[in-house]
Amino acid sequence: MLKNFTFHFSFVFLLTICLSSCQRNEQQGSAAATTAEPLNAKDIDTSTPSPAPKAIEKISYPILFVTQVPTADDRNTRLSAFANHRTTVQDVPRGGDLMLRYTDGHVRNLTREAGLGNSGLQASKAIAVREPSAHPSGEKAIFSLLLGSPSKNQNDNPYRWQLYEVEGLGRHQAAKITKVTHQDARFNNLSPLYADDGNIIFTSDRPRNGELHLYPQLDEYEATPSITGIWKLNPTNGALQLLSHTPSGAFNPLIDSFGRVIFTRWDHLQQDQLADRDRDAEHNGVALPFRSFNFSDETVNAHKLPHRQEIFPESRVGSTNSYGKVNAFRSNFFTIWQIDQDGANEETVNHVGLHELSFGYLTPSFASDKNLSNRTLEQFHANRLSLRREGGIFHLREDPLEPGVFFGINARESASFTSDSIVKLTARPGLNPEQMQVTAVTQIDKSDNLKDGRYRNPLPLSDGRLIASHTSLALPPEHEASLPDLRLRWLTWNDERQLYSTGDYLTAGLHKKLSWWDQGKLVQYSGDLWELEAVELRPRSILPAKLASLESPERAILQAEQVDETQLRHWLQTQNLALIITRNQTSRDRADLQQAYNLQVPGGVKQTAINAPDAKVYSIQHFQILQAEQIRAYADRPGRRHLAQTIKNFGQFNPDNTLNPSLASSVVIAKDGSTAAFVPAARALTWQTTDPQGTPIVRERNWVSFKAGEIRVCASCHGVNQRDQANFPAPMNQPEALRSLLQHWKKVNK
Repeated sequence: MLKNFTFHFSFVFLLTICLSSCQRNEQQGSAAATTAEPLNAKDIDTSTPSPAPKAIEKISYPILFVTQVPTADDRNTRLSAFANHRTTVQDVPRGGDLMLRYTDGHVRNLTREAGLGNSGLQASKAIAVREPSAHPSGEKAIFSLLLGSPSKNQNDNPYRWQLYEVEGLGRHQAAKITKVTHQDARFNNLSPLYADDGNIIFTSDRPRNGELHLYPQLDEYEATPSITGIWKLNPTNGALQLLSHTPSGAFNPLIDSFGRVIFTRWDHLQQDQLADRDRDAEHNGVALPFRSFNFSDETVNAHKLPHRQEIFPESRVGSTNSYGKVNAFRSNFFTIWQIDQDGANEETVNHVGLHELSFGYLTPSFASDKNLSNRTLEQFHANRLSLRREGGIFHLREDPLEPGVFFGINARESASFTSDSIVKLTARPGLNPEQMQVTAVTQIDKSDNLKDGRYRNPLPLSDGRLIASHTSLALPPEHEASLPDLRLRWLTWNDERQLYSTGDYLTAGLHKKLSWWDQGKLVQYSGDLWELEAVELRPRSILPAKLASLESPERAILQAEQVDETQLRHWLQTQNLALIITRNQTSRDRADLQQAYNLQVPGGVKQTAINAPDAKVYSIQHFQILQAEQIRAYADRPGRRHLAQTIKNFGQFNPDNTLNPSLASSVVIAKDGSTAAFVPAARALTWQTTDPQGTPIVRERNWVSFKAGEIRVCASCHGVNQRDQANFPAPMNQPEALRSLLQHWKKVNK
């Protein structure tokens, strides 16, 4: 797979992951008494534990973690897979703290030292904390803090997660905590990271355009408030950039050893199931449970439409078109994504997907085409551990001793507090998805009965050891139940089982006696707090920024058309646009037999599979691009959900589709199979190829956003990992569609 082929048209995004065989040091630590005093021991221990898994210098660093008062259930609360940013006392009881554990086992309560938080009744000084992240120097950290708890009978919820920095982490230093300047206090800001350029990367529920009538953004599942994407803030001047627009949320980002932002994203691009329930009720002549409807557009003055129409993707319950029955399409997976720190090159990590990561049964698109398969092809991936769906990978941490190897939790999406078994996966840059694998680190049981207990927030350490939050609960709790004894533990290696299991606790337990008002009810809690989200105070290297560059086929077109690449990128930035290019829409990865794979452009290129040359051939003539717009609303709740819509001002920058003028926001596929189009930046987009009449043939299965000024090139429709359906490598033709687009651009910009 060529490095610049960074977006694709997959049946379901390609996501596989590979694992190294090197095991970590099994040395345990011991529990230590908790103290709030700075201690007189070295903050950094340079001794090398024994035995060592590999010949590499190992250093022990202090560990930051947070405590959390246990929540009563996993219904969109603090430890849930989604909607975990909500701030009511039911969602996130106050009383937790930011803690620092030194290498000798002693613990400081940093928030208490800085005058934040309290025991007893939780009121105006109460706090909750989450997701600390170390500065590249290792000398300070950033985290998210929620300040204040309701008084008796308080009905409104004015509280918001905000970003704070903590300094004074060394011995005999006083902890100092300050709020990050220039952040918008109207919205929840979470999961912060220090970017290499000195800015702050974080997630937020701020609407894409900041307009309050769109708040909160509602996800594509149960229309629950969601995170809108990954943002970047300059704390000096307040400049704010949306790096990744995510209609159903992005979670727990990190910056890896290669400078990539790696994060979990909820890929749930499907039609609205709440609207389906309304349609069923309407058909049966009963009251609509959600009273869903569409607005005419995203503006504050938009008018309500008398329908709940959706145009993309296929129906959740099935439909028909000129090709016969179209199977129902549903998607629900928490996937691993990557993006550059400036917002460019967003894709699934290493361009990997369900065909490799969660292989097995996949629904084909056209029911009447017997050459489409309902099974993935296992000969095209090395991975043999298929990860669960209706869930995915959470709480990623990179192994400091093996760059590009990530530990995570393969958890279900509900009733688990995202706790389950630990897996590890390799995703170093350049590793082909077909060669990636998943390996179990702790016991895996498809029945969900984990006899060794359940894990959360794994952290591979710089000294070779492994820790994680752990609960003794074997079966996932029901929605109405909580987790017992969720605390940080050392993990030990078992040679016989070839797996890790639990060892000693990192602390002697952090106990609090608390009370808080939940409207008119005074709630009491006394017991150990959850210990979560551990991170090392480990310095990391700052890498030079990557320079964007085109490959030879596109450079040749620009040279022939006398278009300067720098000037073109500057124009794109001023217009808040990106340029997307595909070299051959008829070329598809050999592993994807779920969508049409024998394709031809009328009067142009044709590509057929070597194993099914006589299978039905579909004509594709148009490439239609859609954008996420918040136009779906419900009478019983504030906020709006995204629907895929045609781009209203598409013709302002792109040539008219003269072959099918009625097919909005589309371009003609050139005879060589190529396409090129100017598209909106910093907004989630998706797309499909259609036949001459505009009937969809191959659909994208994800939302993808682009940076202003970005030029993104994909070789194929569903980009090729190693070979396409005709056993050819990724196309390297000079895309004629780009030539035509540049000629149009020069004409209208004289």
